[in-house]
Amino acid sequence: MKTSAEFGSFDISQSIPQWIVVVIAMATGMLAGEGRVGAQDFEREPINYLTAFTDNPVSRLEVRLEQGVARLEHDEQRGYLNSLLKELDVPVSSQTLVFSKTSLQRNRIAPRTPRAIYFNDEMYVGFCQHGEVLELSAVDPGLGAVFYTLSQEATDTPKPIRQNDNCLLCHGSSNTRGVPGHLVRSVYVDAGGLPVLSMGTHRIDHSSPIEKRWGGWYVTGTHGNQSHLGNLVMTSTRQTEPVNNAAGQNVTDLDSRFKTSAYLSPHSDLIALMVLEHQAEAHNLLTRANFQTREALHAEAGLNRDLKEPREHRWDSTTTRIKHASESLVKYLLFSGEAPITSKLQGTTAFANEFSQRGPRDSKGRSLRDFDLERRLFKYPCSYLIYSRSFDALPGEARSVVLRRMWEVLSGADRSREFSHLSDEDRAAILEILRETKPDLPPEWHQVTVDELPVK
Repeated sequence: MKTSAEFGSFDISQSIPQWIVVVIAMATGMLAGEGRVGAQDFEREPINYLTAFTDNPVSRLEVRLEQGVARLEHDEQRGYLNSLLKELDVPVSSQTLVFSKTSLQRNRIAPRTPRAIYFNDEMYVGFCQHGEVLELSAVDPGLGAVFYTLSQEATDTPKPIRQNDNCLLCHGSSNTRGVPGHLVRSVYVDAGGLPVLSMGTHRIDHSSPIEKRWGGWYVTGTHGNQSHLGNLVMTSTRQTEPVNNAAGQNVTDLDSRFKTSAYLSPHSDLIALMVLEHQAEAHNLLTRANFQTREALHAEAGLNRDLKEPREHRWDSTTTRIKHASESLVKYLLFSGEAPITSKLQGTTAFANEFSQRGPRDSKGRSLRDFDLERRLFKYPCSYLIYSRSFDALPGEARSVVLRRMWEVLSGADRSREFSHLSDEDRAAILEILRETKPDLPPEWHQVTVDELPVK
């Protein structure tokens, strides 16, 4: 994502002034050595990011629009936003609001006119007041993040347009694990919405301390005595940390800060923000495991051909690359390193309830989408994205490694420090839930009862 959640460097003109590109690069840290890594790899075989077939919520919407099965309705205040969210099944309660000028529609963004981001498990939508376009980022199982814009000008045939080069400037960099992905940032912002770069920025995921999160974001909800950087507008660019943000804590009403009626919701729910932060990095790691496995296998096939080795010959370097990418994904899916929550969290919308109702439940009524919100984000610390199309689309070699490692951790065979946050009860509960709700698990997942496992 771009802005403080860096979301979509979209080409909204035929030629983007270089100074805008430089500002975005500065805001995202790319001028500090975090350049575009791996782009040359994923733009050629075996990924072919620019030319490969797309299969994501937007590409499927395009087909429905062409067939006349779907229709986008335009309204004067928000263009196609309402209709698009309904067609993509993106809940309004997911709305988060960000006011830093680090999107290409930067002239539309300020503390008085924040940018709205809406999301579900595989779709992100960005909206600016009076913006020229809606910004769309779809999670494609084979390609990672695929970026589109939808013109806000009324027409009989609205059509999303795919965007590439300008988006990949930030969204194909080391910040996104070297794959087309998403980036959530926390930045200090002045009264005009510009990032105060001298104070630094924070790249955010579920491991980030709460006190570093949400700079440049509006945040509604209560969180006890925990502090954060949300709702903060810098009065001086000469300030240094720590900054007094007492007025930004435990905020439940944003009406005094901007005209909330311009948006679909008057809220920027903190639970939605935390899910967004977890999900964005999970998508990046899923894509990285996918790409690195496919690239390793592609390189191995070429090497075997050149050296006249059997096609099935497996090189140690291939195994190492697959294991490395898979291990990072396993740790993240099981919330290794998650920052603790020290006071109860409470949002201001129906997001938490709506989110928890979207996933499968086992025979005991448990779901990986159930929240904790007192010690950690989720009650059962295993990411709900294990049910995603991106997980299921992992190459067989990577998927096997990931599921084998998860089994080792959840069965209690692996009790290493990285997984010490999982209690025996956590491991047993996650195992039981996945056994009932995740199809096609390897045989070892079902060979013994949970009562016979070491975790009991």
